[in-house]
Amino acid sequence: MSLQPTRLGLGQVQVEQLTIRLGDGAQAFEAVQSLDFAIAPGEFVCILGPSGCGKSTLLGALAGHLPPSTGTLRVDGRRVDGPSPERGMVFQQHSLLPWRSVLDNVAFGLKMQGLGKTERQRQAADFLGLVGLQDFAQRWPNQLSGGMQQRAEIARVLINRPHLLLMDEPFGALDAQTRSKMQELLLEIWTRLRTTLVFVTHDIDEALFLADRILVMSPRPGRFIQDLRLDFPRPRRAGLLTSPEFVRLKRHCLELLRHEDGRELPRLTPLGLPTDFSPLRIAL
Repeated sequence: MSLQPTRLGLGQVQVEQLTIRLGDGAQAFEAVQSLDFAIAPGEFVCILGPSGCGKSTLLGALAGHLPPSTGTLRVDGRRVDGPSPERGMVFQQHSLLPWRSVLDNVAFGLKMQGLGKTERQRQAADFLGLVGLQDFAQRWPNQLSGGMQQRAEIARVLINRPHLLLMDEPFGALDAQTRSKMQELLLEIWTRLRTTLVFVTHDIDEALFLADRILVMSPRPGRFIQDLRLDFPRPRRAGLLTSPEFVRLKRHCLELLRHEDGRELPRLTPLGLPTDFSPLRIAL
């Protein structure tokens, strides 16, 4: 299979004082407020926060679908001012075209780029192999299970070789067993391609299992309240979820998500010590 990692140094994200307001007039509100953060090329970052905190809004801005109200947002040094195939997006619900085969869905982006049929179908077959769907190339999307549809969706986005892959709770509608398999598959793909990946979730276990870093958001208007760097070794396996360090970090994330304005943020304590509360310094 002729798949190559993303070129070294691509997929860098730089965001400064990003605020996004949604709605008009008296109905307008700030979805996210004064966000400052950077993501290194090839990094896997999860954005974790409660429902309605602005996670998906931030992802939409990174994709170029939502303009900032104030602040700047750059990928690879260029200001984001609209959608681009260099920034691929995977949603919770797939966007496969029901009248095209799985193979033709995956190849569709290359068709829009003017690539010939033989070459685009060859590349599409490679990416279907990457996600384990090589035997389903001629099926229709409605003949696939939910997990298989999401695999095809991931292949459809990755065939454009984006520098930045954005995923908005892509496994949220799947059952627990399928979700776990999809998480492991995603890590295998990311390890191979090393595309910068920003993954939105409200599931703490998912964030801890997948990410190099977790950016934890407050309730709306969304602000980052901690940049949590994870050092779990890779490759990661299901046994990680029951390790003492995983459980400690999960407890800490639960306390962060329960944080309310005006209350001191929980402090991450050494393993085995009780959690107490004190002001937290956050370096982003």
